[in-house]
Amino acid sequence: MTELVRIAPEVQQALAEGCAVVALETTLVAHGFPPGVGVEVGLGSEAAVRAEGAVPATVGVLDGQVVVGLDRDELARFGEAGPAARKAGSRDLASCVATRELGATTVGGTLAAARVAGIRFMGTGGIGGVHRGFADHLDVSADLGELARAPVLVASSGIKSLLDVAATAELLETLAVPVLGFRTDELPLFYSAGGGPPVSARVESAVEAAATAKAHWALGGAAVLLARDPDNGIDVEPLIEEALTVAAAQGIRGQAVTPFVLSFLHDRSDGRTLEVNRELIVANAALAAQVAVAATR
Repeated sequence: MTELVRIAPEVQQALAEGCAVVALETTLVAHGFPPGVGVEVGLGSEAAVRAEGAVPATVGVLDGQVVVGLDRDELARFGEAGPAARKAGSRDLASCVATRELGATTVGGTLAAARVAGIRFMGTGGIGGVHRGFADHLDVSADLGELARAPVLVASSGIKSLLDVAATAELLETLAVPVLGFRTDELPLFYSAGGGPPVSARVESAVEAAATAKAHWALGGAAVLLARDPDNGIDVEPLIEEALTVAAAQGIRGQAVTPFVLSFLHDRSDGRTLEVNRELIVANAALAAQVAVAATR
């Protein structure tokens, strides 16, 4: 596309022909799971997208370019780097390109790349948002700013449960980002079904979600958040509170909080949260593909 952005030939062809394409992030590959597991989840998400008839476009920054549609070997580089890969939000893409640093794109970074490439659908685990205790220490994920700019439907399990979900939902309303519940009236709390604030609208099918998103874009709107309950959720709120307390005591802040909490939950839940996380990420990728396919018909 340009010297700054490289779109894989398969993705380019699919976009040119009006076929369904789904963007996927790389932060979860490098930072979201123990060594080796992230690549498995990334490949599983790509396979789920293909199984629904869409083309996956996993995004990352490597060798001085934002790459939209990593191949298997390129994806493996993010798994091998692990936490050494830079977490690349939309503000970090240019820096990673200029320094040729390996950048694992966040939801926001992936949305920015999708916006440039013309991709309208994305699958992920959960979006970033307003952190707990924001009144004392302002910390709001850049994911929200990109959701206000990018005309992309994001299939997820809602907002990361380590955040202030209610405050994030309020800010999404302020930013005019519709929150659609996929067969649910409440936002899921990432690891558990429901329990969050009411969604702005409920949809019963991928076709209905696609129709709502297309109407939103036609009326000048940006992103649409499609929230889906995890299939086998668990309640981890007490563990999250404990993890955040430990993180604060150790001076862990900003982008380092999420991987710390994920690791803490994995250890304290005997791996159950990791399994739920894996399952919902792949399921959300499949849902994004279903909506993308429905939108092309």
